[in-house]
Amino acid sequence: MPSVVIIGAQWGDEGKGKIIDYLAGKADVVVRAQGGNNAGHTVIVDDKKYAFHLLPSGVLYSDKQNIIGNGVVFDPEGFLKEIDILESQGVDTSNVMIDERVHVIFPYHKKIDVLEEESRGENKIGTTKKGIGPCYMDKIERSGIRLGELLDKEHFKNRLFQQVERKNKLIEGFYESQGFDPQEIYDIYCQYVERLKKYITDTTVVVYEALTSGKKVLFEGAQGTLLDIDLGTYPYVTSSHPTSGGFCVGAGVGPNMIGEVIGAVKAYTTRVGSGPFPTELDDEIGGQIRVKGNEFGTTTGRPRRCGWFDGVMVKYTSRINGLTAVSLMLMDVLSGFDKIKMCIGYEYKGEVIQHFPADLNKLSQCTPIYKELDGWKEDITQIEKYEDLPINAKKYIEAIEEYLQVPVKIISVGPKRNQTIIRETIF
Repeated sequence: MPSVVIIGAQWGDEGKGKIIDYLAGKADVVVRAQGGNNAGHTVIVDDKKYAFHLLPSGVLYSDKQNIIGNGVVFDPEGFLKEIDILESQGVDTSNVMIDERVHVIFPYHKKIDVLEEESRGENKIGTTKKGIGPCYMDKIERSGIRLGELLDKEHFKNRLFQQVERKNKLIEGFYESQGFDPQEIYDIYCQYVERLKKYITDTTVVVYEALTSGKKVLFEGAQGTLLDIDLGTYPYVTSSHPTSGGFCVGAGVGPNMIGEVIGAVKAYTTRVGSGPFPTELDDEIGGQIRVKGNEFGTTTGRPRRCGWFDGVMVKYTSRINGLTAVSLMLMDVLSGFDKIKMCIGYEYKGEVIQHFPADLNKLSQCTPIYKELDGWKEDITQIEKYEDLPINAKKYIEAIEEYLQVPVKIISVGPKRNQTIIRETIF
């Protein structure tokens, strides 16, 4: 069954968008299965930059079917803005489907997100304030509104008015802020659904039929494994499952339908927001990596924290995702350093540990144990074959493979599609 999962194997922002775009050219169907428009992928094609937040990156190919699966939380306003921007850039977006089960983000979700983050004071999580968490809260509380419900206007109106009444009690009573007029929201969302209804269907059927008929299906991850609500660095996480297992639930497929699992991994490590970061470089080298790698968020513009490659962390994410391969991203950013380090263990209270701690207090006290390698000075951005990489660049890649016990099948040496080295054919 020809299916490939691309997941982020760090804290997100690994460059998944580029590899998803690259592999989408070989796929028939591209599926997004979790998160919302708090995600961000940047794809560069022929010097033209495309920013994706909710739409699957495969939309750049007019002959591919692009699916927003049931596990996504859906912001109609954000989706339609993204559609309008892409169409103004000449992109055909008629090849998009949205599952009728996606939970809808409303203005009260966004406001609660902002108010709750502000109330945390110094203990802020670093939310994007786009209403993602509060929408998932309603989903789990079983009070959320799904996209298919908007097609029945009377039913939708009843559900929405009940929800706004409940949310206004919270917003006005607890947060002491101004609530919402349900009729105003209803009128706006009825306008949205007129544009959206052509995209809405049961996508679980589409994905199943594609897989069973032998079509090539690419499952596109958003965020990164360490932002998983269960397995990430809780509470500094997202509200969904950006892991390989998340696709089973979020796209409505059985685990036996998942084929290759490729982890997108930066050649170094970055993180946005708060929380422990053992290999963080709060120095000139960290600043150089940030500038060379353009480490600023696609969705938020926030500067990312930067550090050396953390092998302990990626070995953990490899294990819980069942990685069959690694796509090593932004290798070109490390060109020019005399020495390059990779973390191969942690020291915790005088003890060497090899497993990524679940306890953040313990993680915050871990000191990285580094393996130091010689760097390379050569510009690698135009190299097309693995054999042509500088010897020290190959030694670095081989050191990562040896430590992780997972092959590096793809190497990115620049942001463009053609700046990609394929060591083993995918699809």
